[in-house]
Amino acid sequence: MDYIDRKIIGLLAEDARRSLADIGAAVSLSASAVNERIRRLVAAGAIKRFTVDADAEVLGFPVLVYIFVALAPDAQESEFRHFAAAHPSVCECHHVTGAWSYLLKVRLPAIGDIEEFLQLLKGRGFLGRSETIIALSSAVDRPFSGGVFS
Repeated sequence: MDYIDRKIIGLLAEDARRSLADIGAAVSLSASAVNERIRRLVAAGAIKRFTVDADAEVLGFPVLVYIFVALAPDAQESEFRHFAAAHPSVCECHHVTGAWSYLLKVRLPAIGDIEEFLQLLKGRGFLGRSETIIALSSAVDRPFSGGVFS
């Protein structure tokens, strides 16, 4: 993967509907050359999917919380991972180092729903302890763009 591949990924991360000709103009390649590079990047797994970046607030989920989770001693880690992957409010789930087992990024409709979400984790037997951080605002919120620096 070279600089041009990274630049193409960055341009697609900004707007996945951008035309091949537009991308080609930005990286000094023909549309067919850009198409071939994108095909190779997808085949190599560098591009996992083309998606929509929806506005959670407009969709009715203005509350963004990060929840550090220490699994209960008898919790089944695979069941917790399956729960996190299947729950529609969980945007991200990361296995982390240190005092916590996981870090969840969760979007909810209202502040009161945080307690309900934590009760759900407790009720399923996953939660040993937790720490919840409410995001007041987001200074930067963008998809990973391949690490291209201008």
